[in-house]
Amino acid sequence: MAWSKTYRGDEPQRVNKWLAHEGVCSRREAEDLIGRGLVSIDGTRVEDVGRKIECGQTLTLADVGRPAITVVVNKPVGFVSAQPEAGQTPAARLVVRANLFEGAMPEVDKNTRLAPLGRLDQDSHGLLLLSEDGVLAKAVIGPESKLDKEYRVRVAGQISDRKLALLRHGLALDGRKLKPARVSLTGEHQIKFVLTEGRNRQIRRMCELVDLEVTDLLRVRIGPLRLGALPEGKWRPLAPPERDALVRDSH
Repeated sequence: MAWSKTYRGDEPQRVNKWLAHEGVCSRREAEDLIGRGLVSIDGTRVEDVGRKIECGQTLTLADVGRPAITVVVNKPVGFVSAQPEAGQTPAARLVVRANLFEGAMPEVDKNTRLAPLGRLDQDSHGLLLLSEDGVLAKAVIGPESKLDKEYRVRVAGQISDRKLALLRHGLALDGRKLKPARVSLTGEHQIKFVLTEGRNRQIRRMCELVDLEVTDLLRVRIGPLRLGALPEGKWRPLAPPERDALVRDSH
């Protein structure tokens, strides 16, 4: 399906930058689309990759085939989100028609590669995004992303105010201080973590540093996207408004 929108910015802006800001594609992908003659402004094909669009002009992107696929998965314990090692099962194996919770089955082919947008350990469960969308990947896991992630964690051990204070700010992993986290006690042996970074096994290692052992870890939110009522082991396509919200809130 073609994409078309009228530019309303105060100052002229490079076409590739605006397309990236709108979440349509990356700047490099926009330059490729221009080179293929698929971008036009007010009906005239754009031939210069440095072309700027002005207020009131309408840009149209011709149909370039099926859109990039992104799915929302409620990953169970036992599946790995990243590249599996011998004997491990990747979460992408869950994305089959029998496990579709709602929405239409996307068009997939032999070239479809759904990469995880953020780690979720084999012994953790909950919200996982799998995608072939480069712009969305940058929005969710790029170094400049401002999206936070929320986890519900059950621990074994004595929870004290001092430990909670350290979990919020004061710990380091691999010789680097962690960014401040929002950490709160939500019940007996239950803690809510809200993080803005995703270091390897971060919550488990943070808890180990204060003599707590994680016995269950559930991710329930990535930015504005919530796990909601999606059953464990099921998946659904990411809706376009949800994608737009993730890209918008990442800035």
